[in-house]
Amino acid sequence: MADGLPGSAGPDARPEHRDGPAPEAGPTEWQVGEPVGVGPWQGPRPDGPHYDPELLAAGDTRNVVDAYRYWTREAIVADIDARRHPFHVAIENFAHDANIGTVVRTANAFAAAAVHIIGRRRWNRRGAMVTDRYQHLHHHDSVEDLMAWADTEHLTVVAVDNTPGSVPIETARLPRECVLLFGQEGPGVSDTARRRADLTVSIAQFGSTRSINAGVAAGIAMHAWIRQHADLDTAW
Repeated sequence: MADGLPGSAGPDARPEHRDGPAPEAGPTEWQVGEPVGVGPWQGPRPDGPHYDPELLAAGDTRNVVDAYRYWTREAIVADIDARRHPFHVAIENFAHDANIGTVVRTANAFAAAAVHIIGRRRWNRRGAMVTDRYQHLHHHDSVEDLMAWADTEHLTVVAVDNTPGSVPIETARLPRECVLLFGQEGPGVSDTARRRADLTVSIAQFGSTRSINAGVAAGIAMHAWIRQHADLDTAW
């Protein structure tokens, strides 16, 4: 069965980790040189439940777009929830794949419905650049668990892997409501995932390498979905 990975209780809280202590500060929390963001609010304090009094007083240097400056984490998540896209992202994590953080960050940028991590619960959050605080995350023990969940949600599972019989993503019509499924760096999508997927798409390559980075592939596939289905007028 799937379950949610715990989030933070506020803008400065760290996510819980079920199998170990919280990681050290991520890159956007390193204060090297001039801090990014905005300083304390100048002038009369604005009203509204979405504002965080502590951020208004101290300033906001988080990795968020300017429209969310001084907002609480909960308010940001709620606002994104109101306009999330109906595609999900799943990635296999049977050997501590270092690309998951990048996948989470990209999924957040494209307002994916959720990211699903298959296999090991622990993953390197540094690449997420703290965006995991604003992105819904779920865990599945196995590929079979993910497939069962996708079936109950009536979602088409689209594996992304350069294998014989795959359809070029450049010409494929991606389902609007789907799960984009990625494998690990090196082996790619597992045999079980490939067999169970409803569709497998590939990314055109023209050089000598056998494959591209899993995090890069995820970004390409998500953007392909965005180009086909998203309302670009709602982008920042």
